[in-house]
Amino acid sequence: MHAIRHHAFGPADLLRLEQLPDLDPAPGQLRIAVEVAGVHLLDTSIRAGESFGPSQAPDLPVVPGREVAGTVDRVGEGVDPAWLGRRVVAHLGFAGGGYADQAVVDAARAHALPDHLDAATAVAAIGTGRTAAAILELSRLAAADVVAVTSAAGGLGTLLLQGARNLGATAIGVAGGPDKVAVAARHGADPALDRRTPGWADSVPGPLTLVLDGVGGVVGQALYDRLAPGGRLVRYGWASGIQNAYDDPARPVVDVLGPPIMSRLAEFERLALDAAADGSRVPYVGSAFPLADAAGAHRALEAGATAGKVVLVVERSPR
Repeated sequence: MHAIRHHAFGPADLLRLEQLPDLDPAPGQLRIAVEVAGVHLLDTSIRAGESFGPSQAPDLPVVPGREVAGTVDRVGEGVDPAWLGRRVVAHLGFAGGGYADQAVVDAARAHALPDHLDAATAVAAIGTGRTAAAILELSRLAAADVVAVTSAAGGLGTLLLQGARNLGATAIGVAGGPDKVAVAARHGADPALDRRTPGWADSVPGPLTLVLDGVGGVVGQALYDRLAPGGRLVRYGWASGIQNAYDDPARPVVDVLGPPIMSRLAEFERLALDAAADGSRVPYVGSAFPLADAAGAHRALEAGATAGKVVLVVERSPR
């Protein structure tokens, strides 16, 4: 098999394509011939050795990546052979192993895909989509809300905009640069605002009743300042590197990462995949890289040069 590994923590150039022994599924597992793997901003901070999310630092060397889609080509003892040949998507958990052309996972964690759902969209749904499904529910988003979404052209932001649009809420998207503003507008932001434009916060229609924020810093603070009394900020990260401290009890902050989502992962995965399949909330995959160029994907993500979900595509030689 071929896989991306890094043997130390540091810059993106440490990600190298290597040839490793083929994987054998253990009892209860199946093996996936991977077509697409998902890439997250968290992957970049783990690679750099800066932050490991809810998990511990992985043992090195490590194959990054937690979401894969492809075709089942081998099953372990006790697994129904009917899985063979099925197109599936799976979240591998924080153990990783996704940046490869093979992956193994417990059969109970695999989801069979309908024919019309492509691998890249499925990968986006199983990871980023499940987070969006959780945020939309836990934020208690309703039709009467005036909601602002940060990083609105990203994989998560575009899904949150669709969710707000589906409910009939007023959705404001905040993104960086004209191209990303256009992406946010296509996914339901009205208006879509460019945070790089001086005075952008003065154009936020208000007052807001809800902020969905994964950025923090100056952007998060500016939107919090536009919240009406009784409004709330739902926080699911601080990509800016600044975790703001808010102290107005009339405008509470709700942190949704951790137990509120982790205790219901399977449910949110199913909701996200169903929404992608029926077209009601379809992930936007805007940035695809060959598996061999995982380093390029990380550099682009860290530089803010991507839009939508970032994926790695496995290029297989004809047999």
